Amino acid sequence: MANRVMDGIMGVCVADALGLPVEFLDRDVLESHPVQGMRGYGTFHQPAGTWSDDTSLTICLADSLLQGLDYFDVMNHFRKWMFQGEYTPFGTAFDIGNGTAKAIFHYDQGKDPLSCGGTTEGDNGNGSLMRILPLLFYVRSVFGKDWFGRDEAMTVIHNVSRLTHGHKRSWIACGLYLSVADLILEGNALAASIHNGLARAIEYYAACDGFKNSLCIYSRIQQESFAALPSGQIRSSGYVVDTLEAAVWCLLNSDSYSSCVLRAVNLGADTDTVAAVAGGLAGLYYGYESIPEEWLSVIARREYVEDICIRLNRVCSEEIRSVSLHV
Repeated sequence: MANRVMDGIMGVCVADALGLPVEFLDRDVLESHPVQGMRGYGTFHQPAGTWSDDTSLTICLADSLLQGLDYFDVMNHFRKWMFQGEYTPFGTAFDIGNGTAKAIFHYDQGKDPLSCGGTTEGDNGNGSLMRILPLLFYVRSVFGKDWFGRDEAMTVIHNVSRLTHGHKRSWIACGLYLSVADLILEGNALAASIHNGLARAIEYYAACDGFKNSLCIYSRIQQESFAALPSGQIRSSGYVVDTLEAAVWCLLNSDSYSSCVLRAVNLGADTDTVAAVAGGLAGLYYGYESIPEEWLSVIARREYVEDICIRLNRVCSEEIRSVSLHV
């Protein structure tokens, strides 16, 4: 039986590991020496196959969702990651984003989970987008396949974002991303999933009070000519809008999991997260079996990450069956 959770989360993990050794390198450096496979001992001097905070926070969320959605529990998982080294490749958290770190410190000081994330325009790093994918399987299991656009489901997405990133620009990025991922799960073609997923999410937010100012920031990604933009016009920074645009552009300009994530990595700058965001969708579309085994074989704690995927897939599948039986 296909494990769509495995497709997506391992898509994140492998892409993250590909990008980590060259994080922060300029694009022109990578154009001269492009990443073509797993490397080790780069930016953070870690062995090949090491994943970063992108995967750590993704599996924190996935592991928490095994018991249902509890915002305190999710933050407790994040806290264990940052302070105790759980959910890491080798027992120590590293490459921690400023916004995420501040939010976890706020929680550690007793702040309510939904008040921990920064709320200013400067608090729109990609830290909630990079870890949001496991929530797709939860909302589909709880609200059904027609979950998108239901206010209860959208509020859950926004709340999980605001644990670390409380500005509506970050919420919208998560909503756009999961809308596209949802249509991929439904078996639609990749380009159609991207176009239609973005369009319906934009339509939802356009009808919501308080989102207009942030929604206009996402105008470029909606344009029909977006995929044809030259790479020089694609920014790959840690700003959430740049990250989402870069990931979508890579998906639209590739034809396999490998080509997508390598294109993302070789954009330079925030290589691990741009690749992880692109890799989650590429993994969902092309499948776990499309990820090269030579990449998978060196992934740190591969069995551990895959076990969380197996368990979340089982829990969410059981929830979907239960919902179906009661309709």
